[in-house]
Amino acid sequence: MLADVALLTAGLILLAIGAEALVRGASALALRLGIAPLVVGLTVVAFATGAPELAVSVKGAVSGNSGIALGNVIGSNISNIALVLGVAALVRPMKVEARLVRREIPLMIAATATLFVLLLDGLLGRLDGALLMAGAVAYTVFAYRGASEGDKPAVSSQFDSAIERLRTPFLSLALIAGGVAILVVGANVLVEGAVSIAGALGVSQAVIALTVIAIGTSLPELATSVTAARKRQADVAFGNVIGSSTINILGILGLTALIRPIVVEGLRPLDLGMFLGTALFILPMMARGWVLSRLEGFLLVAAYVLYLTSLVA
Repeated sequence: MLADVALLTAGLILLAIGAEALVRGASALALRLGIAPLVVGLTVVAFATGAPELAVSVKGAVSGNSGIALGNVIGSNISNIALVLGVAALVRPMKVEARLVRREIPLMIAATATLFVLLLDGLLGRLDGALLMAGAVAYTVFAYRGASEGDKPAVSSQFDSAIERLRTPFLSLALIAGGVAILVVGANVLVEGAVSIAGALGVSQAVIALTVIAIGTSLPELATSVTAARKRQADVAFGNVIGSSTINILGILGLTALIRPIVVEGLRPLDLGMFLGTALFILPMMARGWVLSRLEGFLLVAAYVLYLTSLVA
């Protein structure tokens, strides 16, 4: 059991290192290619911070562990909104200024509702995967075109200052290649440890994926959003979470289902309800001036703690 816990921990550490390298390399390279910082922040960084979920979900699906493949994304999106946004709002209340980020929130809610419906028949098949992937392409095009409309200079500078610039393209490519390699190794190690722990504890693989793995793979988003909130970069914090959550659903689960259909197993109605409910919780914020207050942040974190308690119980 201790060896399995060590494998799980090592996998999470490798995923965090790989994601950090991929975020730095991919975002810096995208800037060199002339992509606007706002687009980089909402798409390139979102794809990169979602890379741990992709690696784990693909590995889980290919190895026949559907509970990990699906539970990882469902749990990650729950923690993205309830934990990451909640903690960021506790650090500093956040007001969303960017028009593109505001328009992305309904898209994230729509993607969440679509996946919720697709899961009701108990299988996320290749046709479902193709539909989600088409949505991922449309979402990326939307973000790219939306950024060209322009926004307040202060908003654009938030994303510009939040992205690290590297000295040479070679360094960017090296970080991308190294990050991908580390993610693959980390996913293999993590899934092996998670499957063994689930068997030893007599719980479903989905429970491990919804808790330990989901929190671990959400750490890049947590670090980015909390740092952005402290620097008064609310649009970066929100853009990171909303973009990553949307990409998790459309791109990651879409690609995973195309590679191998995912059987819905080990998930409770409460898990799917929490998945949809946390996304819908953003609607009241949209109706009251696009501000996420400390009280709302506290409610999100409290709901997440209660949800984890229900899983453990």
